[in-house]
Amino acid sequence: MRLAGVKIGAALTGSHCTLAKILPQIENLVKEGATVYPIVSEAVAGTDTRFGRAEDWLAQLQGITGQAVIQSIVEAEPIGPQGLLDVVL
Repeated sequence: MRLAGVKIGAALTGSHCTLAKILPQIENLVKEGATVYPIVSEAVAGTDTRFGRAEDWLAQLQGITGQAVIQSIVEAEPIGPQGLLDVVL
């Protein structure tokens, strides 16, 4: 577990066509021991597209990471000032 104890923010924006490719990579980070905090844009959180429904993406992210999905600027604001993460992707 090379990433044990590392706190990673995984920020996903409105590039819906890439979400299915990103989820396995997030899963790999978790398997390596990282605690991954999913952070999504309003577009990911609230837009259904031909690539999937927003609620399904959010459920998958929470299921993979075990963390609540950060879905707004207000929810994300404490990250920097409180030093909550080691790195953001």
